[in-house]
Amino acid sequence: MEPQRGVLHKTTLESMTLQQKSFHTTTLAGYKRTHGDAADSGQQPAAPKRLNQFQKASALGKELPELTASIITTVDTDATASTSEYSQRRAISATPRSTADRSLSLSFPRYGLPDALNLVYTAPTGGGKSLVADILMLKRVIEDPNAKALLVLPYVALVQEKVRWLRNVVQGIKRQPLGKDLPEEKDGSLWQRRPDEDTVRVIGFFGGGKVRATWSDFDIGVCTFEKANTLINNAIGDCTITKLRAVVLDELHMLDDDHRGYLMELIATKLLSLEHEVQIIGMSATLQNIDLLSRWLNAHIYSTFYRPVPIEEHLVHEGKIYTASSTIGLLKAASQLVPDSSARQLQNNAVRIVQPSLHKEFKDPVLNAVVALATETAKSGYEGCENDARLISRALRDTSQLDPTIIEKRLDLLADLRSLSTGLDPCLADTVMFGVAFHHAGLTTEERDLIASAYDGGVLKVLAATCSLAAGINLPARRVILHNARMGRELVGPSMLRQMRGRAGRKGKDEIGETYLCCRKDDLQAVIELMHAELPQISSGLTTDRHRIQRALLEVIAIRLANSRDSVDDYIQKTILSLSMEPDVVRTHVDSSLRDLSEMGFIHFDESGLYTATQLGNAVVASSLEPEDGAFVHREMQRALQAFVMDGEMHVLYMFTPVQDSSVIINWKAFRSEMEGLDESGLRVMTFLGLKPTQVNKMAQGGTLKETTPQEKETARIYRRFYLALQLRDLCNEMPIHAVSRKYDTPRGAVQTLSQTCQGFAAGMVKFCEQMSWGAMAAVLDHFSDRLNAGAKSDLLALAKITFVKSRTARVFYENGFKTVAAIANADPKELVPILIQAQPSKVRLKSKDEKKYEEKLLAKAKVIADSANRLWQIEMQQQVYEE
Repeated sequence: MEPQRGVLHKTTLESMTLQQKSFHTTTLAGYKRTHGDAADSGQQPAAPKRLNQFQKASALGKELPELTASIITTVDTDATASTSEYSQRRAISATPRSTADRSLSLSFPRYGLPDALNLVYTAPTGGGKSLVADILMLKRVIEDPNAKALLVLPYVALVQEKVRWLRNVVQGIKRQPLGKDLPEEKDGSLWQRRPDEDTVRVIGFFGGGKVRATWSDFDIGVCTFEKANTLINNAIGDCTITKLRAVVLDELHMLDDDHRGYLMELIATKLLSLEHEVQIIGMSATLQNIDLLSRWLNAHIYSTFYRPVPIEEHLVHEGKIYTASSTIGLLKAASQLVPDSSARQLQNNAVRIVQPSLHKEFKDPVLNAVVALATETAKSGYEGCENDARLISRALRDTSQLDPTIIEKRLDLLADLRSLSTGLDPCLADTVMFGVAFHHAGLTTEERDLIASAYDGGVLKVLAATCSLAAGINLPARRVILHNARMGRELVGPSMLRQMRGRAGRKGKDEIGETYLCCRKDDLQAVIELMHAELPQISSGLTTDRHRIQRALLEVIAIRLANSRDSVDDYIQKTILSLSMEPDVVRTHVDSSLRDLSEMGFIHFDESGLYTATQLGNAVVASSLEPEDGAFVHREMQRALQAFVMDGEMHVLYMFTPVQDSSVIINWKAFRSEMEGLDESGLRVMTFLGLKPTQVNKMAQGGTLKETTPQEKETARIYRRFYLALQLRDLCNEMPIHAVSRKYDTPRGAVQTLSQTCQGFAAGMVKFCEQMSWGAMAAVLDHFSDRLNAGAKSDLLALAKITFVKSRTARVFYENGFKTVAAIANADPKELVPILIQAQPSKVRLKSKDEKKYEEKLLAKAKVIADSANRLWQIEMQQQVYEE
C-alpha cells in the first residue's frame, strides 16, 4: 500500500509510474467503496485512499470560475412605457431650437440692462451650465485684450479636466493683441512681443508652487478654491484686480461646506466690495434657496429643469424594479414600498424582476441586482469597488463577440497601466480585458486618468466607482447603478444623490439615461425619506465651530480692503452671513473675532481706531493658513528656531506635513517599527517634539489616544504629523509610492495625495518664513520642497526636472551613466528604452506581440523624455550665455 502523500511531494517519475499501472483507483475524500464494488474487482478490498490537495498559495484564486448574471424579466410592458415628464420626448423630438427672436436675449435694448450681469444659474447635471460659463468667459477675454477670467472649481481633478477641455475650445481662436493700435516699435527694440499674445491662454492653478502667478501669465485661469482666493488676495494687494472681468463659481451648493466651501463666500464678498465691474456667475445643479443667493450677489436668476438627455429613474428593492422617473412616479413607488404592504401588491407593481441567482456570490439581492443590471448594459452595447468590478468581470468573460479593435485597445490600456511607476494593479489586471474597471481615491492620479479616458472612449464598458466620482470628474454613463445610498456608514445627502443620478445619459450618444437605486431591506424607510427629501438650504459657513469669520476679517485687513470698524461692517454687510442672521448676532461674532485676532497677535488697533495686520498676520495670509492653524505653526516654528535638528531630515519634513488633516489613521504597529529604526537624529526630533516612545508602544498594543482637552488635541496632532513625516522621508529617499503604500498599509492614491498636499503646504511654509524674515529657514525648507517634488535625493534634482523622470526612474538613469540633463538630451531615444524597462517596478514576461507593444509605449515615453531634456538643456545653455 502506498504511503499517503500530498500533491507537492510526488515526483515526476512516481507520477508516470502510477499512470502506467493497469488499474485506477478513485481517490475522493470521504468516499467509501461498497461491498459490490469489492466483489466485482476480484481482489482484496483495499483501504480507501485519501488524497490531500495541497496547493501553492500563488495558485489559489488565479483562475476563478465564470459567473452567470441573473436574467431580468419584464413584468408589465405597459408600465415601462408609461408617460412621464420626459418620456414623451422619446416619441416626439421636442428639443429646444435656436431662435432669432431678439426679445429673448437679456441684451435686448428695450430692457435697458447693463452688459455685465451677475448670474445665478441652476440646471440639472448635463443641462449645459458649463457651456454657458465657457461662452461668458470667452466673451470677456476676446472683447478686451486686458480682461482676465477665473473659473473656480472644487477639486483638482475637475481643474485638470477643464483645462484640457478649454485649451481644445480656444485652439485657433485669435484676438486683437495688446498694443496693436499703438505706434510700431522701432527696429532694434529690446523687448520682443510674445508669440502667443494674440491667443487665449488657459492656465490651471492647483497645489503648491514657488512662482507667484500674475495676470500676465494667463487669460483664463482655472483654479481650486484655495488658489482662486490667493490670486484675488494678491491682485487686490498689488492693485491689479481691475483686470479681472469675470469669475465663475461652479458647484455653488458647496458654499456652506464646513471644510472648504466658505472660501467661495470670501472670494465673492471681496469682489462685491470692490468698485470696478466684474461679472460673477454662480452655477449648480442642486440649489434650493436660490432667491437668497440672488440677493447676496445682486444677480439675476436663471433656473431650468431641462435636460438634453432625459433620465428614467428606478428603485430596486428585493430583486424588484419600480419606476420612479418623475416626481409623481417617485411618490407612487415610495407609497407602494411601505413595510405593511403585501408581497403580492409589490409584485404586481414591479415593472421588471431580477431573477434569483444560483451562485453563492450573488445571494445578496442587492449585489445580484447590481451585477445583473451592469452586465445587461455592457452586453447591450452600452458603455458603463474592486469587489464589484471582479464579480462583474467574471460575468462578462465571453469576449468572442467583441470588435477586435476594442480588444486591441484594452491591451494597450493594460500596457499603459503596466508602464506606470506603480505597476499594474492585480485587480485591474483581472478585469480590464473584460471591459470592467474601478475608480476611487486609492488609485494614483495617472491610473485614474487612464481609466477615465478609456471609459469615456468606450474601451471600458462598466466602471465601479465610489460616491466621490459624482462630483470629482465628469464621466456620464448610459446607466448609473447605485449599490446603496450610503457613503461609509452614513446616508448620502440629497445633493450628492442628485449629483450621482445626474451622471446618467450621455449627450450625443444616448437618447435617454437610466438610474437604478438599489435598496436593502433595512434601509428601505431611510432611502424613501432620502428620495423625498428637499435639497438643503444654503447658508453661510463663516459662523461654524471653526470660526471661519476670523480668517475673513484677517484677510480683508491684511490686503487693506478694510482698515476701520466702519469698513469692516461694510464688508460684513456684503456677506451671505448678513442675509441669513440677525444683525445683533452678526455684530457679536465680529466683535469677538476681532478681539481674538488681536489677542493672537495677528492685527493691531491704533489710537485712532485703524486696523493693521502685524507681521505674523501678513505671514498667515500669505501662506493661506487659517488663524488657528497659523498660531500653531508659529509656535512650532519658534520652537524649531531655538533648537532645529539639522543633522537629519525628520525635523524639516515634519514642518511640511499639513496641520489641518485630522482624518489621518495611524497604523501604530508601523509607527513603532519605524520609530525603532530611527537614528539618533530622528530620536532627538521625537524628544524635541514631546513624543514618547512609551506612548507609541502603548498604542501599538491597542491603547487609545485621548483627544479631550485642547492640550491632548494638540499632542495628537503632533503624533499624526510625525507619522506623515515618516512617509515623506521614504518618498524623499526614492522609495516608490506603491512600496510606501504597502509599508504603512495606506492606499497608494492616499500616499500620492499626501505628497501633492505637502508640496502645496511646503510652498506656504516658505512664504510664511519669508514674511517673518526667517531667510535661513526659508532656504532649508525650499531645498527640501524641491526634494519632495522630485521624490529623490539632492544629487538627482536636476534630472528630476525632466518629464517622466522622478524618484526611482531618475536613480536608474543616474546609475546607467546619464547623470546630467545634457547626457539625456544627446541620447538616442532607443538607448533610453532598456533603462525605462529596468526602472519598472515589476518585471513581467510578455508574449512576443505584447512585448512589442510594450516597447513601443516605452519608446514613445523615451521620446518625450528626450524632448523635455533638450528643452531644459537649451534653457541652461542660454543662462550660461547671459551670465558670461
